[in-house]
Amino acid sequence: MKTVVFWSWIGLICWLSVACSGRQSAGGEANVDLPVIKERGELVVLTANSSTSYFNYRGEPMGFQYELAQQFVQSLGLKMKLKVVNNPSEMVRCLLEGKGDLIAYNLDITQAWKDSLIYCGEENITHQVVVQRRGRDAVKDVTQLIDKDVYVSPGKYYERLVHLNEELGGGIRIHLVDADSLSTEDLITQVAEGKIDYTVATNEVAKINRTYYSNLDIRLVVSFDQRASWAVRKTSPLLAQAADKWHKENINSPEFKASARRYFELNKQPVHGSILSVKDGKISHYDDLFRKYAKEIRWDWRLLAALVYTESNFNPDVVSWAGAKGLMQLMPVTAHAMGIPRGKEQDPEESIKGGVKYIAQLQNIFRKVDDKDEQVKFVLAAYNAGAGHITDAMALAKKYGKDPYRWEHHVDHYILLKSNEEYYQDPVCKNGYFRGTETYNFVRDVMGRADLYKKKIKR
Repeated sequence: MKTVVFWSWIGLICWLSVACSGRQSAGGEANVDLPVIKERGELVVLTANSSTSYFNYRGEPMGFQYELAQQFVQSLGLKMKLKVVNNPSEMVRCLLEGKGDLIAYNLDITQAWKDSLIYCGEENITHQVVVQRRGRDAVKDVTQLIDKDVYVSPGKYYERLVHLNEELGGGIRIHLVDADSLSTEDLITQVAEGKIDYTVATNEVAKINRTYYSNLDIRLVVSFDQRASWAVRKTSPLLAQAADKWHKENINSPEFKASARRYFELNKQPVHGSILSVKDGKISHYDDLFRKYAKEIRWDWRLLAALVYTESNFNPDVVSWAGAKGLMQLMPVTAHAMGIPRGKEQDPEESIKGGVKYIAQLQNIFRKVDDKDEQVKFVLAAYNAGAGHITDAMALAKKYGKDPYRWEHHVDHYILLKSNEEYYQDPVCKNGYFRGTETYNFVRDVMGRADLYKKKIKR
């Protein structure tokens, strides 16, 4: 009997040794695979801020890779813990140190990383494209770039363009822009607006930006294909197999297709029509509701009407690409937090009442902006972007010697720069990447429209 007990204890000690100390491989890498992850009930996902992977929009996490990771983790019956890091190299380091289990990001497939990683999930093919305006004059061959002005950011885009120019024997007029002031997405905006004719971006970034600017042509490829996918450690083959299986079985699922359509196909710019009848003193069918609820936030009702027009074109049934609903385009989580009953998000009065309640909260957040006219601009910006991105821009303004309590030419300058890595990765920023162009334009549009309404419509 004593012998049986003795060997039972030996077996238990050996099992504990494997379970506890077996978390590190001989190379010092974390040794955790799917069974251990399922036992703890949580999968730690690593990603980075970008327009294609993860970002915070109106207070809610979004991004194509983020959504796919969510769907995958849910299929395993696990909870997802997200860790956002600065760049691919940091992602790989954190993964190998056991600070994450899965990289949910289009990680370039390289020989240098193949020794320590298992690439898994859907293999994506990325390449660089010329971004130009649509039309008969659009270049269709790289040789047509000779004698053209192409504006690019430093790094891979500039390097590829230099090599292409050498391959063609010279002639492309390459303009290297200051990365501190303009991001690749800023350059794409300038192309769409006709300020410049050409820039270069990855096909994924170009596709997302085409949903904002329908006049873009992104068909001309200027680089070799680069393969990219998700990744796990070499010591997590079962997790890799699960990711491969999930992608294979779900790439044509309604959820997968809906996520791809949301980011790469749906138009991000609302279509706006004219107001009802200025000569009759009406802006919309909801003027009485604007008059009623604007008093609660001490706003002119015409300012509230201008916000709603810019958000929804006075259409209570509209649903944005991000899932915002109703006249005031509140995200579902925000709508419910403001007391709007489920199923009533598109009810006109409920939407206005909830939106006004949200504006009141934003007024409290930006109460240190003493000038009330200035405060309105901060509130509008936060309504459009989420308060976190605006407080980030304020922190950047303060750091770089601007006035954090003035919007125009001060904080608005830094909301524009929040799509630039150097700025959204600054330690004073807590909310990461953000496409600030829309918020910058939103504030200007609402304020300008409110001024128009005030001139044309009596109080």
